[in-house]
Amino acid sequence: MAENSRRESNNLGGRVRRYAQVSTAMSGFAARAAGERYLGMKFDKSRQAEELREALGGLKGPLMKVAQILSTIPEALPEEFTRELSQLQADAPHMGGPFVRRRMKTELGADWRARFGDFDLTAAAAASLGQVHRATLHDGTRLACKLQYPDMASVVEADLRQLRWIITLYRRYDTAIDPSDIHAEIAERLREELDYGREARNMALYRHMLRDVPTVQVPRVIPELSTHRLLTMTWLDGQRLLSFVDAPAEVRNAIAMNMFRAWYVPFYEYGVIHGDPHLGNYTVREDTSINLLDFGAIRVFRPMFVKGVIDLFFALRDDDDERAVHAYENWGFTNLDRELIEVLNLWARFIYAPLMEDRTRRIQETNGGRQGRSVAEGVHEKLKRLGGVKPPREFVLMDRAAIGLGSVFLHLKAEINWHQMFRNLIDDFDVEALAARQRAALEAAELNLADEAGSGETPKTA
Repeated sequence: MAENSRRESNNLGGRVRRYAQVSTAMSGFAARAAGERYLGMKFDKSRQAEELREALGGLKGPLMKVAQILSTIPEALPEEFTRELSQLQADAPHMGGPFVRRRMKTELGADWRARFGDFDLTAAAAASLGQVHRATLHDGTRLACKLQYPDMASVVEADLRQLRWIITLYRRYDTAIDPSDIHAEIAERLREELDYGREARNMALYRHMLRDVPTVQVPRVIPELSTHRLLTMTWLDGQRLLSFVDAPAEVRNAIAMNMFRAWYVPFYEYGVIHGDPHLGNYTVREDTSINLLDFGAIRVFRPMFVKGVIDLFFALRDDDDERAVHAYENWGFTNLDRELIEVLNLWARFIYAPLMEDRTRRIQETNGGRQGRSVAEGVHEKLKRLGGVKPPREFVLMDRAAIGLGSVFLHLKAEINWHQMFRNLIDDFDVEALAARQRAALEAAELNLADEAGSGETPKTA
């Protein structure tokens, strides 16, 4: 992978500039919230959530990405907060041609233009951390070049500090969920997303894991045209998923099944999850196969964590409390008692419901999101009464993937036998075999995480 001598880093000047920008937006909101607290006034979540969105609405970048993540994690923040934050847009202004030239010269050197057959200075797409340009090699191979915006490490650190402030504010008023590990997980994932060298290895990992799944396509990295802030890969043609919501049922169902395989073959066979099923991170090909396009938010799980997911399925099916306790402990929950297990099972039964019935059905057969919110609110109140719970870090991307995919399946109105698809993946499950496959896959992708993944500790992410 190509390198350059000028490495942008998390620097004090960049953080100060971002702190000033964010703090100016937040100061009025913070003062009002603190004043209400010390005056003993009621915490009006709806009004304060709207004020929070208005305060942050003019900002772009990672803070908007954080808002998207939080809006998909049940009870990480109040419904009012996540509803308002989810309206924030994560796109940033495109870098213009002169700026792109300077950035490319910084990454690949003064002769960067001669290394491409063609390079379009106008961005094809933009997101929170960078933008994508179309290009070609001299032999005509079509490329996608993802170029990171400048000074993003400083911006990320400043925004994560503000996120901790928001979470601390909420914790003063509500003790049902302790989100401190959620902040830690989001922080680590965002920092990793800044390293395009790591993302290139993640892409190699997915090419290895999905090599025998013809319905999922993964780009190939061009190492000699990539750096820590420039990721060059082959271009994959496809359409947005929303283009297919009115397609015939067999097409919509095929897309849903391919999405299911794209996410859950890696999880149940290798203990790896793609934690961001955002609509911009994949496209659909003419044959209904899936192009996976973004590999920043990837997590490697302990094999025993995956076993816990499967154990809980059988525990709920068989009303086996002992096996349920074992599953939750494998995930990292502590201080479990009968009442807490009963409350956790309420949410688990809702999440696992589509997998329990051996028949063709929609992912949610009632009112979908409203039912989920109703269940979550009931669980929330019971947890508050019991003194609260601290969800393990590993749940952040797992929850985000499950809820994001559920939204995809709802959009498609897919009717599938989810039970059979799940059982096809888990019926021959062996935790030691998964551990061996995981080690081999990580080594093939040169991620060198085998020791952490098999040690009993939470492994580092790819």
